[in-house]
Amino acid sequence: MTSPSNVLRFISQHDVDCRACHLSSLCLPQGLSMEDIAELNDIAQPLATLRKREALFLQGMPFTSLFVVRSGSLKQVTTTETDEYLVTSFFLPGELIGLDAIAERRYPGSVVALETATVCELPFDRLDELSSRVPELRERLYYSLSQEVHNERLLLRLLLRRTADVRLACFFVAMSERFRRRGYSPYRFRLAMARGEIGNYLGLTVETVSRTLARYQEQELLDIRGREFQILDLERLKRLAETSGRRGVSD
Repeated sequence: MTSPSNVLRFISQHDVDCRACHLSSLCLPQGLSMEDIAELNDIAQPLATLRKREALFLQGMPFTSLFVVRSGSLKQVTTTETDEYLVTSFFLPGELIGLDAIAERRYPGSVVALETATVCELPFDRLDELSSRVPELRERLYYSLSQEVHNERLLLRLLLRRTADVRLACFFVAMSERFRRRGYSPYRFRLAMARGEIGNYLGLTVETVSRTLARYQEQELLDIRGREFQILDLERLKRLAETSGRRGVSD
C-alpha cells in the first residue's frame, strides 16, 4: 500500500526543456511553433523522479496538475467503496496523466511508479490559460481527452464477455502499437507490470494470465522471458484480438 508519506517525495529534480525532449512528437508540443513551445516550457515544473512503488498522487487528492511521463512507466489504481482494488490504467513515456480528474477536480485514482520513472508537471490553471491563447495547444488537449475516452471504451468492449485469449491478445497488440509510436520495437519490449497487475486490469486472475501466456508460447505467438516479451507473429496476434470470442466459465 502507498501512504501519503511517500507522495511527491522525489529522488531528484531537473529543469525541463520541451524543445530538446525526444518525446515532443508524442506530447503537447507536437505541432506548436518554437515560440509556443517556449511558453509551454515556462509553465512546466522541474522534471521529477519517482522510485518504484512511489506515488505521484493519491486517490481523492485535489486536482492541480497534469503530468507527462518522461521515462519509465506508472499505473493508476482505484479503490472502490467496497475496498476492491482495481488497476485502471498504465502510462508509458509521452502519455498524459490526470485527464480523468479535470471534471471532478480530484484525482479518481492513485498513480504509482512501476519502476523508476520521471515526470513533467504542468499546473492545469496555467496550462488552460495558455491553451486559450494558443489554438494548437488547445487542439492537442482535445486530442488527448478524446484519446482517453476512446481508450476507456475500448477497455469496456474488451471486458465485455471476451475470453482470456482475446483479452490478452488485445492487450499485447495495444502495447505493441504504443511502443511503435515511441520509436521502439513493436515486437520486443519489456513490461514493468506484474502478471497480477495485467490480470487485474483485464479482469482476469493471475493464474488465468499465466496459463494463457503459456499457451501463447506453445502456439509460438510470444516468446516470454520474465518481463521481456517478444511477439513472434504480430499478424496472427492481431487476428486473435479481432475475434469476438466469448468468455467461458473457467475465465
